Amino acid sequence: MEISPRKSLKMVSCPNCKAKQFISGDLAPLEQVACTKCGHQILMPMILRQYEIRSEIASGGMGTVYRAWDTALQREVAVKLMKREFAEDSSAVTSFAVEARACAQVNHTNIIHIYSFDYHDGLRYLAMELADNGTLDSRIEKSGTIPELDVLDTGIKVASALQAALKRGLLHLDIKPGNILFSSDGEPKVVDFGLAKKTDAETDNYAPIFGTPYYIAPERVRQEGDTFLCDIYSLAGTLHHALTGRVPFEAPSVEDVVAAHLTIPLKAASEVNPKVTQATSEALARAMAKNPKARWAGYDEFIMALTAARSQLLIRQLTGHTSDLVAPAPNEAPLETGGAPRSWWRR
Repeated sequence: MEISPRKSLKMVSCPNCKAKQFISGDLAPLEQVACTKCGHQILMPMILRQYEIRSEIASGGMGTVYRAWDTALQREVAVKLMKREFAEDSSAVTSFAVEARACAQVNHTNIIHIYSFDYHDGLRYLAMELADNGTLDSRIEKSGTIPELDVLDTGIKVASALQAALKRGLLHLDIKPGNILFSSDGEPKVVDFGLAKKTDAETDNYAPIFGTPYYIAPERVRQEGDTFLCDIYSLAGTLHHALTGRVPFEAPSVEDVVAAHLTIPLKAASEVNPKVTQATSEALARAMAKNPKARWAGYDEFIMALTAARSQLLIRQLTGHTSDLVAPAPNEAPLETGGAPRSWWRR
């Protein structure tokens, strides 16, 4: 009688129901099987240096983010693993490195902390702070609109983070709801500096524009140069979306959305959602002025406007008053319009 060899087994915990179970040791690292209790996908752990990758958090175009365990420091971390098909793509590798180095340069509570950037066994990866309490995008998708006080708190903190990056000479250039994560204690964290640029970088008028069309600043579309005002515009557009449940400009195609940033007047947040206070609506409208010179002159002014709107909102909630103190709408300079340039856009 022939005795079959004993199969090797590995005990893992389901990331969904937390049930411990054995899976076949014959599985390749990161290969997945269904949990026998809840059906959630469980992956075979993988070791990268000191990090044991345990479960998938999210997957994007070039990489996948995993929950991992730092065996040296005994803590949970996130590991962003570049997909193998991009390992030899020089532009993808450059973007990955830019993200790592940009985040590592700025020490701010509301910017994700980078622990290491390495290459191991043919794989490039980032080990970073774990922020697994959802994104602003997922919260909008789930709730439709986000309470105004929460939006203002997020906006103030993210603006402060972008100001800290600016002091280090960095522009983010891809602020959107999907790039604002939340930690377990509710702190917003700015992520994905893959498109970040130095403030003193030369403008290439022939280079393609990368970004997210729903929040792109008009001057980026016109290729007039990137400044911190582009990030202020995109942040305001993100907050507008969170307050109203709708992107600032909606159109049938990406090209039409981009053109709308150039030519279509913004419908104020308070018009889209009457529950939004005038102070908040006006602060965002000014931050999204099509002429950059008509926006807030700096992050300090923008943060002060959001803070004042927050104070007014709290007074309203405490006293029951419904009137607002509103700054006059800014006068915008005439806009030179033009068609959207030939570019590829990242959603």
